[in-house]
Amino acid sequence: MYKGNFEAWGKISRAEGIRGVYTGGSPTFFGYSAQGAFKYGGYEFFKKYYADLAGEQNAYRYKTGLYLAASATAELIADVALCPFEAVKVRMQTTIPPFANGTLAGLNTIIGKEGVAGLYKGLYPLWGRQIPYTMMKFASFETIVEAIYHRLPGTKNDYGKGAQTAVSFTGGYLAGILCAIVSHPADVMVSKLNANRQPGEAFGGALSRIYKDIGFGGLWNGLPVRIVMIGTLTGLQWMIYDYFKIFMGLPTTGGAAPPPNKAVSTGP
Repeated sequence: MYKGNFEAWGKISRAEGIRGVYTGGSPTFFGYSAQGAFKYGGYEFFKKYYADLAGEQNAYRYKTGLYLAASATAELIADVALCPFEAVKVRMQTTIPPFANGTLAGLNTIIGKEGVAGLYKGLYPLWGRQIPYTMMKFASFETIVEAIYHRLPGTKNDYGKGAQTAVSFTGGYLAGILCAIVSHPADVMVSKLNANRQPGEAFGGALSRIYKDIGFGGLWNGLPVRIVMIGTLTGLQWMIYDYFKIFMGLPTTGGAAPPPNKAVSTGP
């Protein structure tokens, strides 16, 4: 329909007004609010849980694996909260006129036609998109922030709250670029499945049919704008999250120090 993102925004706004550009904004707000609560809260919980299981020395030695495991587990749960709202959002954005005027109307319409299962028919591809995305998001963020503090003079604690949140935004933006690249093909497929999956069609059959229609190149449509969107969004997420942690009297995320050396007993 469009040759580029700016052309798309221009045509949509001329045809539908500025509200047209924000079609699906309501389910996006509710869906990603629910997902964010489970994702960030779950990540903190599972990071500590897995670290306690591994022990202090092993948790530091295998910290990247710990970040990956904690983020994957948190996202697995968070996507169950996100999926119904994502189904409404995608359908609102891919039907003309939008099939529903708001989140509640969209949920009721889908349930009325397809039952509760209709809200979750995109769950598997959502996991396929979001779990690798979140693993990259958290692990790369932690690694990038640690590398930034490693290159700066002094230690993380030598810097004020404003400087630490600036590091969080920078690390989040760079991590967001990697996230967008890793998850974009699955994001395209999620949108296609929610919009075009036929009633009763098997998941594998739908994937094959859609891929045959769009090809490998079609999986990367819209990547540049998604890099800008996800980079900015992820940077702001980490900055806001760390501001909240500071407000609560907690340390900012990332830049972990090595565990203290423990004295080794040599006998009585």
